[in-house]
Amino acid sequence: MFSNYLSVRPDTLNQRAAEFLEDYRQAQEQLVAEPVMQNNREAWKPPPESAFKLNFDAAVFSEVNRSDVRAIICNYKGEVMAAMSARGPTVHCSEEGELLACRKAIEFGIDAGFSKLVIEGDNVNVIKAISSQTASLSLLGNVVEDIKHLIRDLQWESISHTRRNGNKVAHVLAQHARIIVEDLYWIEDSPPLVVGHLYQDLCLL
Repeated sequence: MFSNYLSVRPDTLNQRAAEFLEDYRQAQEQLVAEPVMQNNREAWKPPPESAFKLNFDAAVFSEVNRSDVRAIICNYKGEVMAAMSARGPTVHCSEEGELLACRKAIEFGIDAGFSKLVIEGDNVNVIKAISSQTASLSLLGNVVEDIKHLIRDLQWESISHTRRNGNKVAHVLAQHARIIVEDLYWIEDSPPLVVGHLYQDLCLL
């Protein structure tokens, strides 16, 4: 299913390898320079042992007229089960970008075979909209209802809001979207550019 996700064009391989190495180096420097705060109440929290946590985020780059979607799925130990970094459509506001990112992230999770998910994002309005039991009458209501339909197909789900620190790995992926030239997917592997942040989360478990 994911063979096409993992393919890499030869003409971009060297460029991507250099970018990932530089991101990894910077992450290691940051890890040394910024000690982990043990009292950080906004840290990433693990899902139940039988489930997985799906964190998503969006980045909107108005100067290049596009959005980007980032998602990461981890188990209760904080180990990365799957991750994605994909280009999104043109959007008119950050909330639209977050809703479209949420929909694409859940589709990715389902396609990757995950049916028990804690779905978590840092946009409170998006989380409220997809958690609501009433139909959305907003201009983005069709996207909200698409997300609710996807969620109903899961065996088990929990929807929660987190602040930026609890969603920092997905956020870092989103902010690095400017250097991505094609959609990237990782299965049972960690994106190199967030290794340092993943380690910080594990230290707080």
